[in-house]
Amino acid sequence: MLGLRSVLASSGSPAVDGFEGLVGRHPEMVRVYQMITQVAATPTTVLITGESGTGKELVARAIHQHSERSAQPFVAINVAAIPETLIESELFGHEKGAFTGAHARRLGRFELAHGGTIFLDEIGSLRLDLQTRLLRALQEREIERLGGSRPVPVDVRVLAATNVNLRQAVRDRVFREDLYYRLNVVPIQVPPLRDRREDVPRLVEHFVRKFARESRRDVRGVSAGALDALTRYDWPGNVRELENVIHRAVVLATGPVVHLQDVPLDVAMPESVSLRARDSLPLREACDEFERQYVLRTLERSGWNVSRTARQLGVHRNTVLTKLALWGIQRPGTPEDRASAQ
Repeated sequence: MLGLRSVLASSGSPAVDGFEGLVGRHPEMVRVYQMITQVAATPTTVLITGESGTGKELVARAIHQHSERSAQPFVAINVAAIPETLIESELFGHEKGAFTGAHARRLGRFELAHGGTIFLDEIGSLRLDLQTRLLRALQEREIERLGGSRPVPVDVRVLAATNVNLRQAVRDRVFREDLYYRLNVVPIQVPPLRDRREDVPRLVEHFVRKFARESRRDVRGVSAGALDALTRYDWPGNVRELENVIHRAVVLATGPVVHLQDVPLDVAMPESVSLRARDSLPLREACDEFERQYVLRTLERSGWNVSRTARQLGVHRNTVLTKLALWGIQRPGTPEDRASAQ
C-alpha cells in the first residue's frame, strides 16, 4: 500500500515546497518551480504553455502569490470559454447603452484586476480584432470600455496560457506576431504527466488526502496494484484526469485502501501499450504485457475470485497467485474477503 506522507516533503530545494497545488520532483517540474521563483519578483509578462490539464493556471497563481501583487486581485478568464459576442465586454467592460441589454456600466476583467494580475487562459483562441485591442492594452497600459469614448488606465500584470503552438498560429496568420512577442517575454513550459510518471505516486497521495478530507472518507492510501495501473496509464487528460479518477476512487472505495477494482476499467486495464509502442516491443515483452492484461481482466470479471479465474484460464490457482505477487498486485478487499475468494 502507498502510505500517505507529506506530498512536498523537503528535498533541499525551497522551490519544491513552496507552491500550493503543484506536486512533483521530476527535473522538468523543478525547472518550472525555479522559473516561477525567478519571474515572480518581476513585472514581466509570462506565457505558460502545455497540454490541457497540466496545471497552467496553478503556475500562474503561484507566480501571483509570490509576487509583490499577491495582496491584490488575481483575475482569471478562459478566453475559449466565453462566447465571441461577449468576450470584448468581458475583457474590457462596457458603458451603459453600449448595446442592447447594457443597462448599466460594467467593468471588464482588466479593470477588476487593477493593481493585481490578470490571467488570460487559452489566449490562442482570441479573435484577431481583439488581439489588436489586447496588444494596445499591453503597450499603453490602458483600455477602452465598449461604447466608451476615453481610455481608462489599468495597472495589471499579464500572464497568459495556451495549449496550442502560437508560433505556428503566427505562421498561419491567425495570431498576431507582435502580440506573440509581447506575451512571450518569459516562456514557461509545463510538461505532460506521461513525461513525468515518477510524479504519479506523489500526485496520487496528494489527491487521496484531499478528497478523503473533502468527502469525509477514511481512505488512507492505494494498493500496489492500483498504483501500478495508475503509473502505467498515459493520462491524455494529464493531472486534471488523474484528479478526477482519484476523486471517484476515494468516493467508491469500500475500505481504507483504494484497490484496482476502484479504478475505472479504462485506466486499470487499458490496452495499456499504444499501438506504436507495442509495435516496437520485443516479442517476449509484448507477450508478457498481453498476459498481464488478460489475467487482470479475467480477475476483474470474476470479482477477483482466484479459483474461478484459474479455472477460466486453465491454470492452477497458485499460478495466478504467483503472477499477482510477481506484478506486485494485491487483491482487493479485507483478509477475510481474500480468504473467501480462494
